[in-house]
Amino acid sequence: MSLMLDDQAPVEAQYAEEGPGPGIFRTEPGDQQHPVSQAGRWCSLRRGCAVLGALGLLAGVGVGSWLLVLYLWPAASQPISGTLQDEEISLSCSEESSEEALLPALPETVSFRISSKDFLLEVQVRDWPRWLLVCHEGWSPALGLQICWSLGHLRLTHHKGVNLSDITLNSSQEFAQLSPTLEGFLEEAWQPRNNCTSGRVVSLRCSECGARPLASRIVGGQAVAPGRWPWQVIVALGFRHTCGGSVLAPHWVVTAAHCMHSFRLSRLSSWRVHAELVSHSAVRSHQGAVVERIISHPLYSAQNHDYDIALLRLRTPLNFSDTVGAVCLPAKEQHFPKGSQCWVSGWGHTDPSHTYSSDMLQDTVVPLLSTQLCNSSCMYSGALTPRMLCAGYLDGRADACQGDSGGPLVCPDGDTWRLVGVVSWGRGCAEPNHPGVYAKVAEFLDWIHDTAQDSLL
Repeated sequence: MSLMLDDQAPVEAQYAEEGPGPGIFRTEPGDQQHPVSQAGRWCSLRRGCAVLGALGLLAGVGVGSWLLVLYLWPAASQPISGTLQDEEISLSCSEESSEEALLPALPETVSFRISSKDFLLEVQVRDWPRWLLVCHEGWSPALGLQICWSLGHLRLTHHKGVNLSDITLNSSQEFAQLSPTLEGFLEEAWQPRNNCTSGRVVSLRCSECGARPLASRIVGGQAVAPGRWPWQVIVALGFRHTCGGSVLAPHWVVTAAHCMHSFRLSRLSSWRVHAELVSHSAVRSHQGAVVERIISHPLYSAQNHDYDIALLRLRTPLNFSDTVGAVCLPAKEQHFPKGSQCWVSGWGHTDPSHTYSSDMLQDTVVPLLSTQLCNSSCMYSGALTPRMLCAGYLDGRADACQGDSGGPLVCPDGDTWRLVGVVSWGRGCAEPNHPGVYAKVAEFLDWIHDTAQDSLL
């Protein structure tokens, strides 16, 4: 499928127009010649020599500068000939990306996990190889919310102390106690223990996300069955499909800021979010959820689509089911490397000419690409900011397209799906060496939490 990008005109690289070349002045045969005195001719000759000398000096400087630039300018910035084959272009880009230094990722100072069986919280500190159960001493709901956020969940739903006598433990099980005077994400805050003084450990539940109960096995680029992407929604203005979006919580949907900016003068009550649909035409017979608030990122730029993310607060919550659910955010400090196989979905145009949109939800798999490669001269020439990432193929075989804006780019993390990107912009649809560009969700985690935490239900 050729799923892109912006519902406005695709962002193109802008080039300044070149000025006229050097002027060439000729004397026409019919021009009159006026007699001058010998002294006048001598003065004119001297002035002419001076002018010619100055012009020669300027010409020399210009040629020298041109040669210097030609010699020093990086080979990567030379324009690519239109006669090159796609394979040669791809090879050039790949070679350029190979210069990227891949530093080994350091293990996190403090990591958390929650057991799926009894929801017991475990902590791992870098110097201790084993996972430790967390003693209930020093525990607080605020710390529980922070831990849920760090694991990619938007809410803390339940926490309590569980008696050690009520659970089955290994004889070698160890524990960690939190110091009440230090922050929970510092290594020094956790002290190993052979037992818990209170006789209780922490049980913690975060909001459910990232699960696909009815996931099917459809190959990318084909129609999607209900429940395959339960967080996918249609953001509509009246009955008009405007953009895609992703469910974060019953009251919260994330989309692209440019979707809302394009229609910023529209009445708020006209916006609807439609969940559970796979057919685009079903919007007219579907009531949808009324949008109560539109919160675009305050630093969004309509010029280059930087900070292209917005949150929608719904008036009434969505009813979660096997076909409607939330996607997880990236965990704290989580990094998905280039080459990760991720999925993009939407109802946008399915051909690069923008003449046909699918009535059924479409999806396709796209690999993540390095920012250095996408910012190279054979792709976007530095247009990507740190708040952006790109995904796709150098040969343009699959991409998002107009109408998919605001929709999800999700990557698997074990059995959990995480929202890594929001469809933002690109040059054309499925053009070679112009993959899709997405808002990088990991850069907005603090903003999402700060915006949503006051009214989470």
